[in-house]
Amino acid sequence: MLKIGVLGAGHLGKIHLRLLQQSDKYELVGFYDPNQENAEKVSKEFGYKHFSTIATLIHAVDVIDIVTPTLSHYKCAKVAIKSGKHVFIEKPISNTVEEAEEIIALAKEYNVKGQVGHVERFNPAFIATKNMIENPMFIETHRLAEFNPRGTDVPVVLDLMIHDIDAILSVVKSKVKNINASGVSVISDTPDIANARIEFENGCVANLTASRISMKNMRKSRFFQKDAYISVDFLEKKCEVVKMKDAPEVPGDFDMILQNAEGVKKQIYFSNPDVEQNNAILDELESFADAINNNTTPVVTLEQATEALRVAYQIIDCFKK
Repeated sequence: MLKIGVLGAGHLGKIHLRLLQQSDKYELVGFYDPNQENAEKVSKEFGYKHFSTIATLIHAVDVIDIVTPTLSHYKCAKVAIKSGKHVFIEKPISNTVEEAEEIIALAKEYNVKGQVGHVERFNPAFIATKNMIENPMFIETHRLAEFNPRGTDVPVVLDLMIHDIDAILSVVKSKVKNINASGVSVISDTPDIANARIEFENGCVANLTASRISMKNMRKSRFFQKDAYISVDFLEKKCEVVKMKDAPEVPGDFDMILQNAEGVKKQIYFSNPDVEQNNAILDELESFADAINNNTTPVVTLEQATEALRVAYQIIDCFKK
């Protein structure tokens, strides 16, 4: 079992602490939170050991789980990596691309592994369909959330849309060619609703919408490729695959057949892949333990998370223009 310590005991930090306590791949050593009052409350309520400094916690563990506000990710990661510790960092990897690139360089220099908490990669509906998403040419995503003051210190692109950016970059095997975007600040100082169009060199186009001022929550992605349409509902953890194949010579009574203007007939058939329910946060943390123990590449690498951050900032730059 790997000894792990958590930096940050806020809303998400407490979830990480609870799951790490349950995990049979980690030994939860304790946590550090700069808010003394909160730290004592969490320690008293759940029994986790509270460390008085970051340095003493880092010294006592093999792995550091960074669940602090984004602004401090770089500073925390730097200290942990320079102490030779593996790092799991909540998304986004850091506040700037430059900081993210330095985290990558440090991890290589000190020969430690890093993974970033892009948790939707572990969403069971995405896992169930990922192998079917082969060469999508049009992608549409909607990630809408009801207003929550937590997270409004950053633009909605870094708060919500980055989940979809990362998922898209993981399935489109091509470089980004062009980005157009617009965003509107409604209640915050930074955009609360945004739309981005990402064009890839292979011709794929992704249209992303994110909002944190919606009346209802929605997290849906649709992938269109030759002879197939794949729908993933990240919120309801459901998926649907609609495929087309050449129609049989003699269609059955219940076969759904489409015929185009050239007379080509296609049969449509639907499938709902099995979605195995899981705890995505626990799975991502335990997959990192496997990567360390087996010396394999983490599922969400520091480089991939940095690329998602880079695209997110290109979108934000479009707002300024």
